[in-house]
Amino acid sequence: MEHSLLLYNSLSRTKQLFTPEVPGRVGMYVCGPTVYGDAHLGHARPAITFDILYRYLMHLGYKVRYVRNITDVGHLEHDADSGEDKIAKKARLEQLEPMEVVQYYLNRYHHDMEALNVLPPSIEPHASGHIIEQIEYIKQILDAGYAYESEGSVYFDVEKYNHDHKYGILSGRNIEDMLNKTRELDGQDEKHNPLDFALWKKAAPEHIMHWPSPWSEGFPGWHLECSTMGRKYLGETFDIHGGGLDLMFPHHECEIAQSVAAQGHPAVRYWIHNNMITIEGKKMGKSYNNFITLEQFFSGNHPLLTQAYSPMVIRFFILQAQYRSTVDFSNEALQAAEKALQKMLDIYRRLNALESSTDNAIELPDFLTKCYEAMDDDLNTPIVIAHLFEAGKVINSAADGKTKLSKENIDDLRHLFDTMLVELLGIKVGDETAGANMKPFEGAVDLLLEIRSNAKQQKDWATSDLIRDKLAALGFDVKDTKSGFEWSVK
Repeated sequence: MEHSLLLYNSLSRTKQLFTPEVPGRVGMYVCGPTVYGDAHLGHARPAITFDILYRYLMHLGYKVRYVRNITDVGHLEHDADSGEDKIAKKARLEQLEPMEVVQYYLNRYHHDMEALNVLPPSIEPHASGHIIEQIEYIKQILDAGYAYESEGSVYFDVEKYNHDHKYGILSGRNIEDMLNKTRELDGQDEKHNPLDFALWKKAAPEHIMHWPSPWSEGFPGWHLECSTMGRKYLGETFDIHGGGLDLMFPHHECEIAQSVAAQGHPAVRYWIHNNMITIEGKKMGKSYNNFITLEQFFSGNHPLLTQAYSPMVIRFFILQAQYRSTVDFSNEALQAAEKALQKMLDIYRRLNALESSTDNAIELPDFLTKCYEAMDDDLNTPIVIAHLFEAGKVINSAADGKTKLSKENIDDLRHLFDTMLVELLGIKVGDETAGANMKPFEGAVDLLLEIRSNAKQQKDWATSDLIRDKLAALGFDVKDTKSGFEWSVK
């Protein structure tokens, strides 16, 4: 079928038809983590969101170069131009080399991403590995007249840039008002204006991460790495830049200004932003100290958690909402996602056990086209999931002997689930899917039903009925079949 993928472009604030600059090829850059601590649920959302986009673009036949950076220098506390480097601070507190901290948490991040079935990017560049390129980028901005040196540091001149171009086009902020309100400066401040942001910072004597430059021994500003590495690996203009909504200002706004100042034109054609994970309405994040790490979700070891949740439950929980909507954490919501995922996996298992009929087969709705239409509509994964559950009703009816399905029907349904559930939504459907915490649960139910089968063979109807009724009361649907029994969560 023909595909017309619509993506919400934050720059135009509209859904736009996606057409890559180079036919058949897509360049995509996504802001990765600052690796000074374990990944939390907030990190899982952009990783999964852009994993879905990556999977779908490849499924549509595009050759995709997906770049996801690793920030290992220059990200100062409170996302500002002052304070200590987040990684350097962690290294100082733990008496480690900064790159020792980076490698430790990067290894753990990769482990979490693998558990969530997030595909690795094509390239994963580190900011610290591109210092030379960042220095050259700064020189271009200085030559264009949109930056200035001050006491060994280099700052981007927001006011001058705003006069010639427009600073604030992505976030929609009124920069003129902000400039007027912040024009009064402390005489000690080395910036011309508080809105100016660092391209290069002179390192204080105690700063342990620094490199030589034409201006000082120092380190690059946080915003610079993405402009530099995006251009290095994807060119002066590329298709997609993604990240969390919290990065829109100032990080992505600064990226746009840097690229226009250095190149004379913007670098990015489509800006894609996922919304936040919240706890009680407040953004989940390390700076708020309200986060739950992915490892804590997987183990259940956190005061706010009532149980452990498998990686696929976390993935399914995130995909149940469209990526631009806010998702609020609660145990109840995760438990509902766990129950829904189990139902989906039961449907998949029953589908693969179906036998075809040669007579009175039904005509199936075109579930696959409906799912593609949802994916084409800005990656509407909750609608895809709803269509899969609708298809599941047909599968359950056939498994219960109420509906006849032909071999073609069954092949179409298997293609639907293998394409949408497994390939595009990235849900693992093997025995490991439910996670280690679910295996004892499943084994216990199987054991009870084996005891019930033995009781039935012994004509111990009281025990058989007792087990069936108790499981039903707990929310299990038990079915007797020719080969033994089936069970699912209602």
